Amino acid sequence: MYAVIHTGGKQYRVQQGEVLRVEKLCAEAGSQIEFDRVLLIGEGENLAVGRPFVEGGKVTATVRSHGKGDKVEIVKFRRRKHYMRRKGHRQSFTEVEITAIQGA
Repeated sequence: MYAVIHTGGKQYRVQQGEVLRVEKLCAEAGSQIEFDRVLLIGEGENLAVGRPFVEGGKVTATVRSHGKGDKVEIVKFRRRKHYMRRKGHRQSFTEVEITAIQGA
């Protein structure tokens, strides 16, 4: 069984037991969270497609950890103008493990 969930402005295809990194969530490590914005639930040939979300669809997950991704370096440069700016950014994430998928 798999589902497509919407969180942090992105969509993720998830299965039970899978570990994925999503945008940072306000939850402590080890706690249970629920994603109720389920767009699709599929099992074999059966599909439940939401308009926009599946009624009664819910994905339960356990928060494993929080962290920051690799540094992305931003460089602005204009040749022959004596202009260069460097900046770095590390995006925060939450690592979750999918424990259950419920729905139609």
